[in-house]
Amino acid sequence: MRAISQDVLGGPEVLKVVEVARPEPGPTEVLVRVRAAGLNPTDWKHRGNGGLLGRPPFVLGWDVSGVVEAVGLGTTLYRPGEEVFGMLRYPQGHGAHAEYVTAPARTFALKPEGVDHVQAGALPLAALTAWQALVDTAGVRGGQRVLVHAAAGGVGHLAVQIAKARGAHVIGTASAAKHDLLRELGADELVDYRSVDFAEAVGDVDVVLDTMGGDYGPRSLETLRAGGTIVSLVLSRLDPGLDALAAERGIRSAAMLVEPDHAAMKAIAALAGAGRLRALVAAVLPLEEAAKAHELGETGRTTGKIVLTP
Repeated sequence: MRAISQDVLGGPEVLKVVEVARPEPGPTEVLVRVRAAGLNPTDWKHRGNGGLLGRPPFVLGWDVSGVVEAVGLGTTLYRPGEEVFGMLRYPQGHGAHAEYVTAPARTFALKPEGVDHVQAGALPLAALTAWQALVDTAGVRGGQRVLVHAAAGGVGHLAVQIAKARGAHVIGTASAAKHDLLRELGADELVDYRSVDFAEAVGDVDVVLDTMGGDYGPRSLETLRAGGTIVSLVLSRLDPGLDALAAERGIRSAAMLVEPDHAAMKAIAALAGAGRLRALVAAVLPLEEAAKAHELGETGRTTGKIVLTP
């Protein structure tokens, strides 16, 4: 089968198409023929510095939508021919940027019939991140005020929709050019971070989703009420004193990495199938143009996700 691999760390040019053996599903696993595989910032970061994967060679990619080709011993959840989508185990389960992948069956959920593979392939990692941050970690519920930073980003635009589906009042930070789009997705208030200090413009917030790191964490504490929660996603850029600052104000501070979650994937599938959650897709490129996809993603100017199709 074809896959996108690299032998060294570096820029997009290190990515190449290779022929490798098609994997076989082990016990409780499924073999999925990949129809679409999303890209996330973690892909180009790992390509460049190895991150949590160390030294190459490796095949990147965690987002998958495709068709079950075979099932391993003891697997009863899916049958060959069924369409599924999900996130491979992060970070060591990488390998979605290929024609086939294997993973534990409960990594996946059935793809909603009304959602195509490109849309489904764009959802898993970013939607799971937003769900686990807002629902599992912060416990967002109806009537709460939720502040989402980088609300037009890959995680951010899905977090806006998930928080809205939970009945929250959603506030987002984004450039002014993206405000109309975010209103369409359900945002109630928007702050142009380029011209307004969100820490002065927003207050009485119950939950902050910090997708930025750096000084965004400490500044976000100014917006939170006592008893509120800030969930940080950029662990490498966390302010080391954030937990202490939050505790002084009676605020809970949590930092998280995304993980596979069958129940959450089913919830995401239900929202997507009902038309209440959709990924914005900035570009769809064939698998062999993975380097071009990385270049596009690294510009930081895309809105939504980039998807590869084998």
